[in-house]
Amino acid sequence: MKHHKKTNHKKEKRKSNVSIASVFKTIIWPKRKLVFIGLVLIALNRLASLVLPLESKTLIDEVIPNKDYSALKNLLIIVGTAILVQAITSFLLTRILSVQAQYLISELRAQVQRKVLSLPISFFDNTKSGALVSRIMSDVEGVRNLIGTGLVQMVGGIITAIISLVLLIRISPSMTFFVLVPIAIFGFIALKAFGYIRPIFRTRGKINAEVKGRLTETLAGVRVIKAFNAEAQEHKVFEEGVDRLFQNVKKSLTATAAMTSSSTFLLGIASTGIMGIGGYKIMMDQLTVGDFLSFTLLLGFMVAPIVQMSNIGSQLTEAFAGLDRTEELMNKAAEEDNEERTIALKELKGNIAFKNVSFSYESDKEVLHNISFDAPAGSVTALVGSSGSGKSTMAGLSATFLTPNSGKITIDNHDLSKVKLSSYRRYLGIVLQDEFLFEGTIRENIVFPRPDASEEDIQNAVNAAYVNEFTDRFDKGLDTLIGERGVKLSGGQRQRLAIARAILANPKIIILDEATSNLDTESEALIQKSLAELMKNRTTIVIAHRLSTIRKADQILVIEAGNIVERGTHDELIALQGRYYDLYTYQAKI
Repeated sequence: MKHHKKTNHKKEKRKSNVSIASVFKTIIWPKRKLVFIGLVLIALNRLASLVLPLESKTLIDEVIPNKDYSALKNLLIIVGTAILVQAITSFLLTRILSVQAQYLISELRAQVQRKVLSLPISFFDNTKSGALVSRIMSDVEGVRNLIGTGLVQMVGGIITAIISLVLLIRISPSMTFFVLVPIAIFGFIALKAFGYIRPIFRTRGKINAEVKGRLTETLAGVRVIKAFNAEAQEHKVFEEGVDRLFQNVKKSLTATAAMTSSSTFLLGIASTGIMGIGGYKIMMDQLTVGDFLSFTLLLGFMVAPIVQMSNIGSQLTEAFAGLDRTEELMNKAAEEDNEERTIALKELKGNIAFKNVSFSYESDKEVLHNISFDAPAGSVTALVGSSGSGKSTMAGLSATFLTPNSGKITIDNHDLSKVKLSSYRRYLGIVLQDEFLFEGTIRENIVFPRPDASEEDIQNAVNAAYVNEFTDRFDKGLDTLIGERGVKLSGGQRQRLAIARAILANPKIIILDEATSNLDTESEALIQKSLAELMKNRTTIVIAHRLSTIRKADQILVIEAGNIVERGTHDELIALQGRYYDLYTYQAKI
């Protein structure tokens, strides 16, 4: 097992730097038709743009000296048509490629979100939700430069530069050579700068995720922040985060500024040299004024894409950095990727058995030690014990959120570690102590496990969980909005809504973190009734807080320090006068 994890880690690390070949294969090649259309359009656009400098020579050297009005008219028609072609191809490029790039971003976001939801619970325990939101929404945005105008502009720039270079050499090889020296120096500086910028962009994605993660937590915990008057403290933490982001951006801006200023300086030297050489050649009758004008304009066409490369290059570098982080996430093993999980449950009775199960969150700290018990179909097994004894870990193992380090959990005599998770979890219902509700209406939260449930089924669940007891008092009934995480409902109301949701799911196995300790007597009585409905004919594992609520359990397991220290029915354990007796009599006094 350990060896397997190590290999996976190496695999992830090795793949964290996305190569041009892999990007071409996975992103550009599937969209090759669009990219090809883009390349044709950009070629037409750039060829049309060369008409003006070429026709300028004709205007200066032939049309004006000969006062040829007919040729002037034709020249203006040719130049005007070329400008129209440029405008149309420019519009089509933006329309086709930019829209396609945005579609690609939405596709990638959906893929990353699907991947994230497929990861095991342990991943979410160690990752901030806000950081994941950033990775799903922001990291993929840079790909618009790969399929959109960025890549095509780069290719278009190269086409323009090559054609311009050929035409420049035809006009004057010596002047062209003089220009190429500073351009080569600039190219070398740009390559070095891109190598420096890519890790900066990668770090920026990480910082962005951390800052957004903390901000999401701050907004979710605003009641706690205000209650403890900790606004200033949170502001300081956020301020430090945005400052780290600023320092990162400053680094990349410095590198980009160095490229831009070096291009200005080197190309300025080239232009100065051209003025001198060109002026000398004209005076020596080795160059016409038209040739010099064409050379100057064509030089602009060759140099502009090269300068533009610095901008496009940083866009592409940002895209690759975002894809590095996305690839890192996409390479993580999904829950269902486990090749040992081959058993698909067709139906379920609900017999659960733990056989010498041990578990640890950290390698040297075992939380459960050789736990064994049977929970027959339809029975209620209550887990009792002090805080931190291992009750929630046992519930997590039963829900397949965790996997035993040793021993075996079986469901209907099938090894649970070999059962396909989706085929098991469709029979599973969970009601947690701090139940999570989605923003929306009461109805939307109840039908969450079965969106296509009939009105009769919904009403049965509502009645069984005594949700109607409070919804009947609301003007909009089940269509009442409950706010984020159900903040507009009381604790007891949220709990009953969660129970109604579990009843509607109609599971065979219920895992219940029975939360009645913080409720008033009336709410508790109603919740006990709704729980009784939920547990009917279902295998139930309940973490019991109030021991008075589990007197009818088929078996009670007393857990202490990861061991079952006592087991039996309520009456048997009271008669034993051991740990359960002490806990029960202590609570009774309270």
